[in-house]
Amino acid sequence: MQYRTLGSTGVEVSVLGMGAMRLPALDEMTSSANIDVPEAVKLIRRAIDGGVNYLDSAYLYHQQNSEGVVGKALADGYRERVSLATKLPMALVEKTADLDRILDEQLRRFDTDHIDFYLFHGIGAEDWERIVRLELLSAAEKARDAGKIGHICFSFHGEYAAFETIIKGYDNWAFAQVMYNYMDEDNQAGRRGVELAASRGIGIVVMEPLRGGKLARPIPAVQELLDAEGYVGGFADLALRWVWDQAEIGVALSGMTTFEQLEQNLVSADRAAVGGLTDFERQLIAQIREIYRVQNGVPCTACGYCMPCPQNLNIPFAFNLYNEVIAYQYDTESRRVYNLFPTRPAEGCIQCGVCETKCPQGIEISEWMPKIHEQFADPRPIPA
Repeated sequence: MQYRTLGSTGVEVSVLGMGAMRLPALDEMTSSANIDVPEAVKLIRRAIDGGVNYLDSAYLYHQQNSEGVVGKALADGYRERVSLATKLPMALVEKTADLDRILDEQLRRFDTDHIDFYLFHGIGAEDWERIVRLELLSAAEKARDAGKIGHICFSFHGEYAAFETIIKGYDNWAFAQVMYNYMDEDNQAGRRGVELAASRGIGIVVMEPLRGGKLARPIPAVQELLDAEGYVGGFADLALRWVWDQAEIGVALSGMTTFEQLEQNLVSADRAAVGGLTDFERQLIAQIREIYRVQNGVPCTACGYCMPCPQNLNIPFAFNLYNEVIAYQYDTESRRVYNLFPTRPAEGCIQCGVCETKCPQGIEISEWMPKIHEQFADPRPIPA
């Protein structure tokens, strides 16, 4: 295992972190809440025994069951061997006092007296305005001064402009957690965000380095390329080492579900190195990007002109999930995300056609939405 210092914190962290959002479940297709607790405990402890010293969870993961299972895994002396990170669920925060109330609940779940890294979860521009208005940073600082948390951080989903505002809006961020992989170098915070954070001494923790598992298994066209070029390395290994190739990155989180995934990633973490990719591997990644980018699905540009939907459906989001299935020919993660929502993104379309009158691409949205819901609600082989 390789280790790096996380930003200006002085904390040495394993380059491979374990995310607790995809712990083994008793029935993965119906409910992520039903964690296979004995298996998950063994998996987490094997990761720690393999050198992983950074664990990431969140209040909402596995329908609020993740933190408690991680707490069980950290018994018997394992807690002292790791830096523990979890997140404040912004959707449940209505007043300043909610931070302390939720944090105390999380401490009980983990059965610990402190959390090393405490994140504002998945914030964007609107969340940042609420954080400022409710003075949540001051509340977090009080919790830090009381010893309940070690460092104040945030995870991010949004556009670069919001990321820049958040980064510059507070002087004591320990790290930013961002989605980052070779297919999303220019999406959300992206490479610009990574460089901005690093320039201010703020660490970077990467989520989705394998894009929810999509960069762990090549589609046939990509496999043909790998075979033609004589590449014999692991596909997931290539994606992970692309992240670790960059000096700004402290930790790459992997939501490992099986021991096979864990063991493979531990081997990759032993090889992590800044500048470790060869010129051949860099060229190969560029070719892989192009193959994925030309896959065809719904011709949606996510302009948002179709919104709001009279039924409160998130049309661009539904199209994005579907297009990822077409591009990566792997729908397990997209189906999981689709079914997280009480009102699923394409469910309940009444085909009123209001959205179609506003779509500049002329997409037949009322025809696509039922098809997309059927794709995710009915487990079936991915279309060829």
